[in-house]
Amino acid sequence: MKTKSIGIILIIIGIIMVLYNSFNFTTTEKVVDIGPIEINKEVNHPMAWSPIIGIVLAVGGVVLLVTGTTKKA
Repeated sequence: MKTKSIGIILIIIGIIMVLYNSFNFTTTEKVVDIGPIEINKEVNHPMAWSPIIGIVLAVGGVVLLVTGTTKKA
């Protein structure tokens, strides 16, 4: 049962990684701070990955799902 649930989770994560190849998050950095004057800069940080990683995760999830459902003698 445990390998079946891990397989389903890997399939879902793999599909999401294939559909969304990257995302950005923004941080605020302080550039100048002189008394009451403060200048901030927003910096974008892109996170990108290859869709091949998502395909590998999805295939691994399918393998876990199939091997988890076979009954051992």
